[in-house]
Amino acid sequence: MKFERSYSRKSTEMRPVLIEPNFYDYADGSCLISFGRTKVLCAATLENSVPPFMKGSGKAWMTAEYSMLPKSSSDRIRRERTSVGGRTQEIQRLIGRALRSVFSLEGWGERSLMIDCDVIQADGGTRTASITGAFICAVMAFKKLALKYPDLKSKPFPVKDYMSAISVGIVSGQCVLDLDYSEDSTAHTDMNLIATAGAKLVEVQGTAEKEPMDQEQFYELMKLGIAGTKELCELQKKIVGSLNWEV
Repeated sequence: MKFERSYSRKSTEMRPVLIEPNFYDYADGSCLISFGRTKVLCAATLENSVPPFMKGSGKAWMTAEYSMLPKSSSDRIRRERTSVGGRTQEIQRLIGRALRSVFSLEGWGERSLMIDCDVIQADGGTRTASITGAFICAVMAFKKLALKYPDLKSKPFPVKDYMSAISVGIVSGQCVLDLDYSEDSTAHTDMNLIATAGAKLVEVQGTAEKEPMDQEQFYELMKLGIAGTKELCELQKKIVGSLNWEV
C-alpha cells in the first residue's frame, strides 16, 4: 500500500537534515540539529574531574543528559525536576553508550565530557537526532581542548570513527527510512540503528509492534539504516573535519 510521506520523499530518503554548529557561545562544542520538524540542541561541557568510581584510574568519562522541553510536543511536557522518568533515563544512557563506543577514554586525563541534548521540537526521531548531534559536539570539544592543552596533540586523537543514528520501520507494509511521528505512531515495526561511517553497528533497537517481520524485511531495514547513517556521517565530516586534533 502506497502512502504519502512528509516532504514528498521516497521510502529510501531522510527528512531534510540541517546542522547549525557553534549554536552556544559558552559550550565547548554545540549544534542545533534538525531532522525535518524535529529539532534538538546539543551542547558539550568538559570538566577537569571524573565521577568517584573513575578517580585514580587515569581515564576519562563520557556521559549524556536528555530532556524534552515543555512545549516540544503538542501537549505540555512537565519538567523532570527531582528525578528523570524511565524513557528519559533510557535515552540518555543510550547516548552515553553510543559515544563511548567510538571514543577512547584514555589519553586525555581524568576529565569528564558531558553532552546535554534538549529537544525543542519533537516529530519523531529525537534520540537519533540527539546521538548524531552529540557526536559532533564531542569532537568539537576535543579539538577545543587541544587548543588549551597543546601537549595533547602528541597523543592519538581519541575518536575511532564517525558515528550517527537513524530510525527505520515498516509502515503500511513498506520499509522506510527516518520515520516522522505520523509514521512512527502507525508503524508495524520501529527500529533505531546506530552505526559508524565504516558500517559497523553500535546498537540496534527494534520491535515488531503489530505483526512479526520476516528476515528479508529485517535485512532491508538494516540496509536502509546503514545507508542513512553513512549519509549522516558525511554531514558530520563536513562540519567537524577530519578526526584529528586540527580545528
